[in-house]
Amino acid sequence: MTKIRIEKSHFTEIPRGAFSKIPALENLWLNFNEISLINSKSLEGLGNLTELHLQGNKLRSIPWTAFEDTPALKILDLKHNQIDVMPEHALKFLPGLVYLDLSFNLLTVISNEVFLNWPLYQSMQSNGEGELAGVGPNIVLALHDNAWLCDCRLKGFVEFIKSLSPPIILMNSYLTCAGPDFRAGKFFHEVELRKCMKPVATTSSSNITMPLGDNITLRCLAKARPDPVVWWTYGLKLIRGFQESQERVDEDTISSHLQIPSLHLADRGVYTCTANNFLGNSSVSVLLDVPSPDGSSSQRFPAVVPAAAAEENVYIDIRIAKQTVHGITIEWYAVMDRPGETWFTVHFGRSDTAKKELIYIGPRINSYSVSDLLPATKYDICVTLKNRAPRPEQCVVFVTGSDISELEQREKLIHIIVIVLAMVLAVPAGIYACTTKTKFNCLEPIILSWKNRRRGGGGGPQGPQRQQERQGTFDSLQAASDEGLVNRNSSEERKVRRRSEDRSLMVKGDPSRLTAELY
Repeated sequence: MTKIRIEKSHFTEIPRGAFSKIPALENLWLNFNEISLINSKSLEGLGNLTELHLQGNKLRSIPWTAFEDTPALKILDLKHNQIDVMPEHALKFLPGLVYLDLSFNLLTVISNEVFLNWPLYQSMQSNGEGELAGVGPNIVLALHDNAWLCDCRLKGFVEFIKSLSPPIILMNSYLTCAGPDFRAGKFFHEVELRKCMKPVATTSSSNITMPLGDNITLRCLAKARPDPVVWWTYGLKLIRGFQESQERVDEDTISSHLQIPSLHLADRGVYTCTANNFLGNSSVSVLLDVPSPDGSSSQRFPAVVPAAAAEENVYIDIRIAKQTVHGITIEWYAVMDRPGETWFTVHFGRSDTAKKELIYIGPRINSYSVSDLLPATKYDICVTLKNRAPRPEQCVVFVTGSDISELEQREKLIHIIVIVLAMVLAVPAGIYACTTKTKFNCLEPIILSWKNRRRGGGGGPQGPQRQQERQGTFDSLQAASDEGLVNRNSSEERKVRRRSEDRSLMVKGDPSRLTAELY
């Protein structure tokens, strides 16, 4: 048997040695199947194979070393697949190839080394142009209809295409750029690409002073090849929410703009513009000064301002809106004088560390997600106005569950512990203390006491005393999640679930519920 044709089937993989028992096979047609995987030894034993057709499959990559077993291969048809990369030695084991079709794939950038390392091309260069013995008059390459990204990384390949002459010919010589936008639709022979360049970030003004209430746009220029990714940071943190825009100045330069509305004293500080591409990065800083009414100037870096120094009267109610096995999402509601102009700071970190991560959130944004939480760890997350220090009522404390294999069970564990924390807030400090050395079962009498006090109408202390109780309870809950809670039997889980439901019914209609209660 010298020919095999398998087409329009649900054939998804070519396994190792799939045709090794047919050593005389010369033509293999596997077009329009569902093939997405080729084993590196799938062509084992096919030393006589001359044609391989894989058109219209779902291949994203090719194990090019597989062709070491097919030294006689002359025709390789890979069009209408999803191939997006070709390594520099892809054609190393195809010395006799005279027809290669890679059209209608997803190739964006390939090196000219792919063809310079091709044994057939090397032979032509050493012997001079002309017909090679045993090859024939022409060698055909089909490379059209790919997503060619015409920037500096494609420079060598574009120059190689322009230099081609018989016996190597292109099936379609009008290769077209798909990007970047300003080159989209241009032919290879119309573009002149230059060498890649590391970014250089500059700004026209590195020191700016603006009065309170004004709007300002900070600008920086980033010159690089290929185009860099540009972002702004404030106090070493990414800026979220402020309007940021970019525009192209020329082929190599991008202008980035950061708009800050209605300046406040908390807006002053150092803003850094950073540009990055695969060659490196560059940054430039802008010092923004917003003089206060008493004439004082800014600090070099933003600092957390004591809560008592707040320039606006603001009320922030924070809650956990969503929880998954990977993290949580918080939402907050704030009453303030100018909601469209005021930004927030999220303070997040482990409860046992004083230094928290600061995330700056722009105006009119009222949610933030935290992921990659550690198991059995107690966390604090707070939301404050601008750079203010957090107050206890602006924070939520939660404990993650043990790191167990069943994701659904872990999600339930996080849910239970967060609700337990919310209920513990109503218990006077000093009565119960659950530490890392104590079983979580010690929360059972706490829950029972809480329910009895609610049924008995006990209101508990008010005002500053309640504030002190809440903080004391937070501190008494160390980062812990005992395995006993994870391994409870089903009846105990149902008890906790019923307690949670009872709590949600009792809390409804109670105007004195604490701000940090979550549900």
